[in-house]
Amino acid sequence: MHSVEQARTQIQAAMPRLPAERVDLTEAHHRILAADVVAERDLPGFDNSAMDGFAVRAADLPATLPVLGHVAAGPGGPVALAAGAAVRIMTGAVMPDGADAVVMLEDAEASADGARVTLPACPAGAHLRRRGAIAVPAGTELGPGPLAVLAALGLGTVVVARQPRVAILATGDELVPVDVAPGPGQLVDSSAHMLAAQIAAAGGLPFYLGIVGDQRAAVTALLRRTASYDVVVTTGGVSAGDHDHVRAALVDAGGSLDLWKVAMRPGKPLAFGQVEGRPMFGLPGNPVSSFVAFELFVRPALRAMMGATTTERRRVPVRLASAQPKTAGRAAFLRASLVTDGDHLVAIPHGKQGSAMLSSLIGADALLELPADASDLPAGAPATALLLDPS
Repeated sequence: MHSVEQARTQIQAAMPRLPAERVDLTEAHHRILAADVVAERDLPGFDNSAMDGFAVRAADLPATLPVLGHVAAGPGGPVALAAGAAVRIMTGAVMPDGADAVVMLEDAEASADGARVTLPACPAGAHLRRRGAIAVPAGTELGPGPLAVLAALGLGTVVVARQPRVAILATGDELVPVDVAPGPGQLVDSSAHMLAAQIAAAGGLPFYLGIVGDQRAAVTALLRRTASYDVVVTTGGVSAGDHDHVRAALVDAGGSLDLWKVAMRPGKPLAFGQVEGRPMFGLPGNPVSSFVAFELFVRPALRAMMGATTTERRRVPVRLASAQPKTAGRAAFLRASLVTDGDHLVAIPHGKQGSAMLSSLIGADALLELPADASDLPAGAPATALLLDPS
């Protein structure tokens, strides 16, 4: 059985990189930049003030100086600053020639007529935005900040990684589609809709292929029809029961089973392999197990395919709100909410941690990670939490 870290490393190493495509800047939100952007213009194009205040020569301070002018933001070249003087300046205005710092307005004491101002000492470069080239590196996720930089550089289009096309295939005789009322012994296929949302949040494009029963030949046939996708994700059928056929069907379809079972709870019966060169993830049938396995393994893999600099969820240190019983041997991932207590984040695990308890995913801020070698943990013990997207 693989450790979580061993499985993560093996899976990431096996992920192919996707080709790049050029898209309009208005369609690039949350896409992954495929090539470094080197500025062809300076941003900003001139030294300017970061604050309302007084432009000065830092070497003249502290002192009471005459105010010899006023500079507002807008067109126009720089004015000249004489030694031993100050210029009133607004945020974004061009710095006067000779000035090398700005003293904030609230730190200055002006005379009654405004002709002179008493200023404290400040270092050269204070509250000054220097002219200089800006580059956005490949692998950056294009959120609002990077998009603003690209727009300021005059880029109407940008080269990004193609989004992975991810096929979702649910297995199980007990499953019915969401628009069918379940009969005795039947369950609605909720995992497919959960996974589609997780795939989209990771930057992929989900394609739901429907439900296939617990027949090895049927699973094999559907796996063979996934050639138009970059990644295949299945749910159910990966344990060791008489009706669990996904692993065998993967081999029957000409694929390879490269990994099976991870020392974690929930999500132990995770399978990973290749079907005709395409990565395939066999996730457990229980929806919470699928959710956790996706966050730990599939999401980072999809982002690695796109060349993202950051592939995994951010981890933060937390304290346990209550004692947590645990047996050493497997890592545990508990759905939890986070609250602030002074300087610490405190993790409050959901009261229902069963792998079929969908309600534990509502309002969960994080997955609370308890290491494989840990035993029973007392309240207040340190731990690590993986931050989740708001749900």
